Amino acid sequence: MKKNIFELSLEELKEIAESLQRKVEDGLSKDNQEVQCIPTFINPKTTNVEGQAIVLDLGGTNYRVASVDFTDGKANIRPDNGFKKDLSVMKTPGFTEEQLFNEQADLIKEIKRDKGMPIGYCFSYPAQSLENGDALLLRWTKGVDIPSMVGKPVGQPLVDYLKKTDDSSPAFTGVKVINDTVASLFAGLTRSDYDGYIGLIVGTGTNMATFIKAENVTKINKTEGLLPINLESGNFKPPHLTNIDNIVDALSDNKGAQRFEKAVSGMYLGEILKAAFPFDEFEKKFDAQRLTTIMGYPDIHKEEHVQVARWIYERSAKLVAASLAGLTLVLVRHDESIKRIRLVAEGSLFWSEDRKGVDYKTIVSIELRALLDSFGYKNVTVDIDKMDNANLIGSAIAALS
Repeated sequence: MKKNIFELSLEELKEIAESLQRKVEDGLSKDNQEVQCIPTFINPKTTNVEGQAIVLDLGGTNYRVASVDFTDGKANIRPDNGFKKDLSVMKTPGFTEEQLFNEQADLIKEIKRDKGMPIGYCFSYPAQSLENGDALLLRWTKGVDIPSMVGKPVGQPLVDYLKKTDDSSPAFTGVKVINDTVASLFAGLTRSDYDGYIGLIVGTGTNMATFIKAENVTKINKTEGLLPINLESGNFKPPHLTNIDNIVDALSDNKGAQRFEKAVSGMYLGEILKAAFPFDEFEKKFDAQRLTTIMGYPDIHKEEHVQVARWIYERSAKLVAASLAGLTLVLVRHDESIKRIRLVAEGSLFWSEDRKGVDYKTIVSIELRALLDSFGYKNVTVDIDKMDNANLIGSAIAALS
């Protein structure tokens, strides 16, 4: 491939940002839009967070469980990064709800409890927040499909299963279910010196969350305060996708959906490279980590594979920058006083390194700055932060709020 068909000019990135902005506004005003903008009905504490919670983090097929104890506003996590388990078995055809609960319960039982605790559940699949703090599963993504769970609450059935199978331990006092981007968003509140906040995931999948004034979320009957909004931005269909992207979409198990995610996230970047070289042989499992390995060790890979891998990697970062610019346009145009935004970013792809070039996060930062300047927002800054265990901390804040 001699021509970089994945290259995006500043003007094209601006068009992508403006398209996302419009679709976010659509999602705030109407249900079932391309960018859904799902409200989360949890008002997180920003100060005086106290107490202990059990936290579950189901991110893709990676699962963690920990106890988080807030004392004097500081989070103490036990064990340090949580107990971990690979739940790739979730992708097995015919995998059931009860099998999932059983797998999850095994780690929860590892946390010794001498009193009742609330559960904060970071659930990284599209779900509609309920006013009681639970969430309704809308659909599965990332290759998982357990049909019996779709359209049902996520948290309470798991709590009921835990009570049924472990009635000797102190009861769980409630459950709050949030998306991983909302968890990152809540974790960002541990610093209160910003005007706006964004949670971002760029790993196996991709998504964003932010706070929107209730008066601007016209599809619901609420007019006061700030609402956490899970955008489900992976379903955004940006302009300027390529025929290669169309091939990846056509071969996927959810054709027509998650077009932004299929151009950006770690689960699909390898599929883009494979589609660009349909007559070459690649490993069956070919994700973003494998893509960055090709970029980092060019001497042992085909030159054309290395070049195109870098083009795909750089485009992914630029698309993320455009989406962040589009969301920033929404925030600033809703509230002109917003000048400083804290972005808590999670995901292995976002924090990946290019041994022979420019790292992903750096590309995002450079392109985002150029985009905001081009829109006339030179006085608006977006500070990108990496927080250890942001999902666990954010979910604990939700449970204790």
